[in-house]
Amino acid sequence: MSKDRWRSDNRSLSRWNLGHTRVRVLIRGKPRRNHLSSRPDVGYHGDSACCNLVPEACILTFMSNQPRQTATYLSKRLAAAGLRPVSRFGQNFLIDLNLVDLIARSAEIRKDDVVLEIGTGVGSLTSRLSDQAGAVLTVEIDNNLHQMASEELAGRPNVKLIHGDALKNKNTLRPEIMENVRDAKSRLGENSRFLLVSNLPYNVATPIISNLLHETPTPDVIVVTIQKEMGDRIVAEPGSKDYGALSVWVQSICDAEIIRILPPTVFWPRPKVHSAIIRLDHRPERRASFADLDHFHATVRSLFFHRRKFLRSVVISAMKGRLDKPQVDAVLQQQGHGETARAEELNLTQIQQLAEALRLAEIAAS
Repeated sequence: MSKDRWRSDNRSLSRWNLGHTRVRVLIRGKPRRNHLSSRPDVGYHGDSACCNLVPEACILTFMSNQPRQTATYLSKRLAAAGLRPVSRFGQNFLIDLNLVDLIARSAEIRKDDVVLEIGTGVGSLTSRLSDQAGAVLTVEIDNNLHQMASEELAGRPNVKLIHGDALKNKNTLRPEIMENVRDAKSRLGENSRFLLVSNLPYNVATPIISNLLHETPTPDVIVVTIQKEMGDRIVAEPGSKDYGALSVWVQSICDAEIIRILPPTVFWPRPKVHSAIIRLDHRPERRASFADLDHFHATVRSLFFHRRKFLRSVVISAMKGRLDKPQVDAVLQQQGHGETARAEELNLTQIQQLAEALRLAEIAAS
């Protein structure tokens, strides 16, 4: 690298934040700012650059390999290849670079972590994950975006790209994904954690999160962008309009919080709804308290299938062929639920106890 390229020529001085370390780099020209963000663009563009880095990142590699993912950049990049976003794949690119950074930062990634990303896009978030994690597995269903991301992420040996659908079917992840996660964890050592960090396509967000909570290993941390409506359902409290099977399932084994609400304007193309960045922290002790986690999940889903019906009617329907009406009534009476009780009124502990009582009643009746 020529020293001339990095001399200031008395024209520009930019500063990078490296955690607690400040590094000054002299560059030519003035930083060009993203019109959708208060901070300069990420990546090297012409003769100007300005970005946030992590302490371990090499400045020159970061600048040359971090996709900028602004609306202008993406539209030109796709147009040049004769492409446009595909709605059936839920392609809404996050173009506010501060928020891309927030997703990566909120996951608190360590150097021995394995990070899974669903929806590579052009690799903007992926590159940030790569700078911080020990290994990144990123999955992209769109062949054209997969090819673009492969070019953008070239030279990052800790990134593995997979082309294809992350789901084998609605209720099952593609086996290759978890095989790669387990392999990476074994290579990085016993202290390695598994994280899901993604700007999730809206159309697969629920099955991705629900199915991953069944997997071994279960993600220690999940930080994802999803529809605000789904985020509200995940953190909802009993008795609220958003409280349902997803609320109970996630909160039964995780701590959940919404980090930030995102307006449509920070995406390209703009979705019709608001989004949310949400963080889930897996609590192994909660998971270990279930004798049969699959049975619990299936029971919870059935309890909320007709959320406005009385609990007795719902349970009789859910247990059809396994428990008769007198047996259901005995369980409900034992649990203290009257004839007018509804599932949406029960708190987590009450639902967990009911599900376990139904499981034991099934065993006794078989």
